Amino acid sequence: MFFSFIVLLLIVGTVLAVGDRIAASYAERKISERVAQQVTQQKATSEQPKVTIEGIPFLTQVARGDYQQIRIALADFSGPVGEGRTIKMKELDATANDLRAPLSTIRSGNGEVTAGSVTGTGLIDYAQIVQLAEQNGKLVGSAPVQALGQTFQISATADLNVQGDLVQVRFSDVKAEGLPNNALVRGLVNTYVQKLAFNLRIPALPLDLQLKSVQPLADGLRITAAASNVSLNSARL
Repeated sequence: MFFSFIVLLLIVGTVLAVGDRIAASYAERKISERVAQQVTQQKATSEQPKVTIEGIPFLTQVARGDYQQIRIALADFSGPVGEGRTIKMKELDATANDLRAPLSTIRSGNGEVTAGSVTGTGLIDYAQIVQLAEQNGKLVGSAPVQALGQTFQISATADLNVQGDLVQVRFSDVKAEGLPNNALVRGLVNTYVQKLAFNLRIPALPLDLQLKSVQPLADGLRITAAASNVSLNSARL
């Protein structure tokens, strides 16, 4: 009798676990579809978003209306930045925390679904940023310059500053091997370097993500974006 009871518990537990996973998979699929729609609306492209709802059991989270965390991975993300150009990221990863979605909202499809915070990261490879490369933890730019009837290669440290959806790239600590170290030549080089300054625009990101910081890594610029109190009605569970 006791053995039969144990078997019954195992069967019930298995059924509940399978049902929980089926429900979670359904929700993940619906979120993926909604995020994909938002990407399309922003005239961007990516592979089908991969969504993972963290936390077990999922059905308990549904009953409470609170979700621990949702991870969204968009492979091969590419978005327009104007003048016919696009910026590509091999993967754009987003994490939504402190989600509130009442059971009545999930059942009816009406009402607010919100995330307390959303963070996202992506990597822009240096091939998309002309003449920039990472060296010893610093971002360095280089270019040829004409002076005294000769061509010299100059290099300078790139300083990055975030302004809205722009990464302002300015240069300092200029080095030019072979050039005479006098005021006239230094003035010529500095004037040329100032003209190399440019702005890198980051494309519109899904889930209301706004650019917060950039970090030079060996294989590209890592961007970090964030948003708070995000309405997910356009990506409804």
